[in-house]
Amino acid sequence: MKKFSWILPIALFAACAGREEQTAQQQDYHEPHRPQVHFSPKRGWMNDPNGMVYFNGTYHLFFQHNPDSTVWGPMHWGHATSKDLVHWAEQPIALYPDSLGTIFSGSAVVDANNTTGFGKQGQIPLVAIFTHHNTAGEKAGRADFQTQSLAYSVDEGKTWTKYSGNPVLRNPGIRDFRDPKVSWFEPGKNWIMTLATSDHISFYSSPNLKDWTKESEFGKEMGAHGGVWECPDLFTLDYKGEKIWVLVVNLNPGGPNQGSATQYFTGQFDGHRFTPNHTGTKWLDYGPDEYAGITWSNTGDRKIFLGWMSNWQYAGVVPTGKWRSALTIPRELGLEKTGNDYLVVSRPVKELDLLAEKSATLSNITATTIDLTQKTGKLSGPARIDITSDKLESFTLTLSNDAGEKLLIGYDKAANNYFIDRRMAGEVQFEKGFAAKHTAPRFTGRDPVDLTLILDNASVELFADGGLTVMTEIFFPQSPFSSIRLQSGNRFKIKSLQVSPMKSSWQ
Repeated sequence: MKKFSWILPIALFAACAGREEQTAQQQDYHEPHRPQVHFSPKRGWMNDPNGMVYFNGTYHLFFQHNPDSTVWGPMHWGHATSKDLVHWAEQPIALYPDSLGTIFSGSAVVDANNTTGFGKQGQIPLVAIFTHHNTAGEKAGRADFQTQSLAYSVDEGKTWTKYSGNPVLRNPGIRDFRDPKVSWFEPGKNWIMTLATSDHISFYSSPNLKDWTKESEFGKEMGAHGGVWECPDLFTLDYKGEKIWVLVVNLNPGGPNQGSATQYFTGQFDGHRFTPNHTGTKWLDYGPDEYAGITWSNTGDRKIFLGWMSNWQYAGVVPTGKWRSALTIPRELGLEKTGNDYLVVSRPVKELDLLAEKSATLSNITATTIDLTQKTGKLSGPARIDITSDKLESFTLTLSNDAGEKLLIGYDKAANNYFIDRRMAGEVQFEKGFAAKHTAPRFTGRDPVDLTLILDNASVELFADGGLTVMTEIFFPQSPFSSIRLQSGNRFKIKSLQVSPMKSSWQ
C-alpha cells in the first residue's frame, strides 16, 4: 500500500503534465494571426530559411532565429523537421553564437562521399555551411567581419559540431560577404559555393568543403540593384530534356512592390562561370512578402522552394505576440518557355493535399456579383480556392469578416495585372507603407486559365497561370476572413470554382 500510494500520485501528475503540455501547445499555435498551414516558430523571432536538406525521409528546415525576443537580434539556427513538408516538429536549436560570431544564413548538404572526413565508420555526415557574423568587428568599423564556417552532424541532424578549423573561407574585405549556398557539381566532382558579395555573386569551388578557390563573379550590372544582394541559390531545372541553370538572388530593398524580393536569372554554368540567357530583371514572386527564398538540398530532380513570409520594411513591427514571422508554403519549381525566354514557375507542393478537407465546387457559373458564402458555406479557417476558366476577364474576389475588414484579390484586364489589395484588411497603422494595393503582370495570353489561392489566418499566396505569376501577401485582421464574394463587370464565365477548407498542420 505504501508503494502504491507513491506511484499513483506520480502517475496522475505525469498524466496531468502531459495534458497541460498538449493544451499549452494548442494555445501556442492558435493565438491571433498564428498561421495554421505555414511554419512559424513556437516563440521568438524568425527570418531567413537556412540549411534546408532532405535526408533519410526527413526534411530538415533551419532558420534565422532569435529565441529570446520577437525582434531581430543575436542569430541562431533554429531547427524543425518534417516527413511531409506540411507537419513540422520544432527541434532544439542547432547552432548557437560563439567566439567567431553569431550564426547568419547558409545551407546544408549531404556529404555522401565523405569528402570532409567528418563521417567515421561508414557514417554519412550532414554538413552546414554558414556565415559567422562578428558583431564586435562590425562595430569596430572593420570590413571583414563576415566569414564562412562549417558544422557537421553524424546523427542525421539531431546534434551539430562546429568544425575546429573555422572559418573555412575568410573575408577579403567585403562588408556584405555572406549566405553561402553549396551544392555538388558532378561534372567537376567538386562543391560549388554561391556567395552573396555586396552587389553581386561570387562563385567558389572546393573538393572537400574546407579549402575554397574563387572561380568567378556575376551580376554587377545585371538584374535589379535597388539594394544589397543576399541569399543566393544555384540549381538546374529540366525543360523538355534540356537542363537549364537557375540563379536565384534575393534583394533588399528594390523589389517590384517595394522592399524585399526574390529575383532570378536563367542560363548555363560550367563549374566556373554562370552565363545568363538574359540581363534584365525577373521576379520569382511579385508580392511584398516573400524573401530570402532558397531550395532544399538532396531532393533529386525535384526542386522545392521556401521563402520568409515578410518584408524588412515592417517585419519587426507586425502585430503578433510571442513570435514574429512565418515561412511560405513549400513550392515546387519548374520552367516554361515563351519564345526564347525561360520563366520559372512556382506551384504549391502536392503534399499540401494532406491538409485538404471536403471541397465545395461550383461549375459553369457566370460572375457578375455572387455571394459564394451562400453556396459554399462560411470559411472557418485556412482554405484553398481554385478557379478555372476558358477565358480570363476582370474580376474581384473579396474576402471579408464580421468586422467589415476585407481583402481584395483579382485581375485587371485593361492593365493585364493580377492584384492584391490589403488596405482594408485589418491592422495597418504599424508601418506607413503597409496599407497598399500590389500588382503583378500576367505573362501569358493563353487559355484556359487557372488560379490558386492558399489562404491562412494572416496571409494569402496567389498562383496564376500554372505558377507563372505568384504573389505573397500578409495582413492582420481582427478575425480570420470567413465570407467570399466574386464580382465581374464583364460577366466572367467560370468553368470551376472550388473552395477546399484545410486542416491545421498543428493538430
